[in-house]
Amino acid sequence: MKYWESVADNLSKGGWSWGCVSAIDSNGRTIWIADAHRDDGKLFVVHADEKPTAFMELESAVEPFSASSFL
Repeated sequence: MKYWESVADNLSKGGWSWGCVSAIDSNGRTIWIADAHRDDGKLFVVHADEKPTAFMELESAVEPFSASSFL
């Protein structure tokens, strides 16, 4: 299992809905945008140059608001 898949699985198990897309910025570089949200109004959106990095940043942002630790 890839790192980002593990984070996505943990988000789902923790009651978060999540998504990820890639886009091309104005300089022609690929960027990755990942988000997580849940019914209580918590929403996190991050972007990074690589998909695993985007999920690592998303995990870091969401973890303090999760009932259980991802680790």
